[in-house]
Amino acid sequence: MSNVRVLPVLEPETEPCCPPLDERPLTAEEAERTAAMFKALGDPVRLRLFSSVASHEGGEACVCDISDVGVSQPTVSHHLRKLKEAGLLSSERRGTWVYYRVEPTVLAAMGALLTKAATV
Repeated sequence: MSNVRVLPVLEPETEPCCPPLDERPLTAEEAERTAAMFKALGDPVRLRLFSSVASHEGGEACVCDISDVGVSQPTVSHHLRKLKEAGLLSSERRGTWVYYRVEPTVLAAMGALLTKAATV
C-alpha cells in the first residue's frame, strides 16, 4: 500500500500581501507581513533552503534532499521552521520524512510587489 498522495494544483489566485511598492505607501500591517517574509529570506542558509525547495523537481522537496547546506540537521530544521512561520513554505509529513513546498500565492505576491517597481 502506498502513502503517496497527489496534492491539488492551486489556481494562481494571488492574495497579495500588499500593493506594488510604487502604487501607494504600505500600511503598518502590510509592512510587518512583508518585512517578515524578506527577513526570513535574509539569512543565506534560509535563502539556499528556499531556493532548493523552489527549484526541486515537482516543486516540493524532502528534507533529506535539501539538508546539505553546510549546517547541522537541527539548524536546518530551525531555518525551515522560520521559513514556514513567515508563510513561505508549507510542509507535509509522509512516513518518516517531511516534504516542503513553496507557497505559490506568497511567492507570486512577493514577485508582484517588486516587479512593477523594477520595470519603471
